[in-house]
Amino acid sequence: MYRTHTCGELRPEHLGETVELSGWVQRVRELGGMTFVDLRDRYGLTQLTFNESWDQALLQEARELGREFVVHCQGEVRQRENPNPDNPTGQIEIKVAFLRVLSRSEIPPFTIESDTDGGEELRMKYRYLDLRRPPLQRSIALRHQVDHEVRHYLRERGFFHVDTPYLIKSTPEGARDFVVPSRLHQGQFYALPQSPQTFKQLLMISGYDRYYQIVRCFRDEDFRADRQPEFTQIDCEMSFVEQSDVLRTFEGLTAHLLREVAGATPVTPFPRLSHQQALERYGTDKPDIRFDMTLCDITSLAQGAGFKVFDQAQLVTAIRVEGQAAYTRKQLDALTAWVQRPQVGAKGLIWVKHQADGSFKSSVDKFFGPEQLQNWAQACESQPGDLLLVMAGETSATRKGMGMLRLQLADELGLRRPDQFAPLWVTDFPLLEWEEESQRYHAMHHPFTAPRTEDLALLDQKPEEVRAQAYDLVLNGNEIGGGSIRIHDRNLQEKMFSVLGFSEADAQAQFGFLLDAFRYGAPPHGGMAFGFDRLVALLGGSETIRDYMAFPKNNAGRDLMIDAPAPIDASQWQELHLRQAAQSDQS
Repeated sequence: MYRTHTCGELRPEHLGETVELSGWVQRVRELGGMTFVDLRDRYGLTQLTFNESWDQALLQEARELGREFVVHCQGEVRQRENPNPDNPTGQIEIKVAFLRVLSRSEIPPFTIESDTDGGEELRMKYRYLDLRRPPLQRSIALRHQVDHEVRHYLRERGFFHVDTPYLIKSTPEGARDFVVPSRLHQGQFYALPQSPQTFKQLLMISGYDRYYQIVRCFRDEDFRADRQPEFTQIDCEMSFVEQSDVLRTFEGLTAHLLREVAGATPVTPFPRLSHQQALERYGTDKPDIRFDMTLCDITSLAQGAGFKVFDQAQLVTAIRVEGQAAYTRKQLDALTAWVQRPQVGAKGLIWVKHQADGSFKSSVDKFFGPEQLQNWAQACESQPGDLLLVMAGETSATRKGMGMLRLQLADELGLRRPDQFAPLWVTDFPLLEWEEESQRYHAMHHPFTAPRTEDLALLDQKPEEVRAQAYDLVLNGNEIGGGSIRIHDRNLQEKMFSVLGFSEADAQAQFGFLLDAFRYGAPPHGGMAFGFDRLVALLGGSETIRDYMAFPKNNAGRDLMIDAPAPIDASQWQELHLRQAAQSDQS
């Protein structure tokens, strides 16, 4: 037996017991004739005590221990003379009677403690060491807890877990596929799934009316803090449902996770905004509603005064920053410089101070008098002491820029607390979006999304006005899930492919199996998928998913620990019937 208890388990009620512990040496402290060793496992840390008056040889063994040695010990649980209130085991220690080194360690490349001196790249190279640190262990434990709660909730509601294939056919819609060459079928390739979309629809046609899967998905996309080439999805589908049924079911799942994992008390039903309302009020289709500061359209109030910036704009919009009229000129100049960055793209920023005495001071006093500024303030529900910030320009870009400024201000003012949770649904997305480069429509979600029934007549003449039976679940300004009611009629699906620019032959080649399945009785169905990694990170108070994945890739898509991707040898090229392009071919 290597242990009778873990390193986080022992308490004063265990005093006098003889126990065995095993773990990693966190640190060794020598104090005169005594030595203290902090022993760590994933459950916690326990102090081991050695004294020359008890056993000189054992004390010497303890002093030869190094950081991260793996040891096994036996001893008596004693009351600690100097308790550590910050450690759950801090009232006890082990008077060691037996010590054995199970494995020695070289000096680690960084300190394996909560606060480490290792940079991110170094820690990713030695990820197996980084995973020993308490913050990472808490993250992985949280991930496990969310996984457990999801499965419990869905199982209780009659959902079946069904596995779907990882080797499928590449499709042209969506992100880039990762492709896998076939050895047995020369010149042909599998693709790794971006999601199990068509398979879950086929399961509905097969009669499995409630499906779920916590599944790995793959997308060859550019990287950022909340994106990885391989990620995990809570994938769900239901038959004989309308949109309200799906929203109610997965609102329940989200509320369950917020209660059981984050200890929050979510208010249900969650707020709902249409896609258009979200853009108009927040400048984004994934708004953070933990704070107000909504966009206020003052176009009609601001134009016609001879100020060209406003007069030539499609939209003039403002936000009210409550209680911040005391912003200095230096602070306002910094905000102006911030919105002029290429990532935001604004040409400038107008400010209006609604001063404590009710008067106004602005950067456009030359063009707008107190009465006009009072009208702006009234439209934005400004009170004395508030600050108005105004942008103007093309509608879409101006809303986007103001939405970004809104988040920047909220960060500066501490309005985005990670321990607060504000979920909402965004619905009624456009079914299609026009892409100038390809000169055709693309599906806003995917080609299997059903249009709103009342908009079907627009599909031929005004496809850009058709709304989808699609919905996103947003939490704290992050899209954590999305889905739709699916098309279940072959004729409508063929019509959708046609609008998207598929020829009949292309549609049959890519999705013939689904179109054929529709011939044999497809039930109305819909569902959604949650970004599992992003959901876990948000429940953990972070927007960075990497710390909640055991073995993530870095910003360049590389696994620094195993050094992947990596070349394959010549025999593999030959087996797979591949030829490496010459430099001239690549250029």
